[in-house]
Amino acid sequence: MTSLTLDAGTLSRLQNLGDFMEFRDEAGRVLGYFHPAEPASDPESARHRSPFSDEELRRRRQERTGRPLAEILANFSSP
Repeated sequence: MTSLTLDAGTLSRLQNLGDFMEFRDEAGRVLGYFHPAEPASDPESARHRSPFSDEELRRRRQERTGRPLAEILANFSSP
């Protein structure tokens, strides 16, 4: 990954963003996107959490449904 160090003026403009930002050149072509990092203590970071409770995730891990991997792979090799 390439890292870019911003000057103080640009940094101050980006720190107040609450959402994604699209970067474009003077011709209007999209260069990339910026999403500000959110501190873990920020309540807004909750939107990045799983919609499932820890209890629900534990329950789903214990469910044994589906087919064995060997059976799935055998289906790929069948004509």
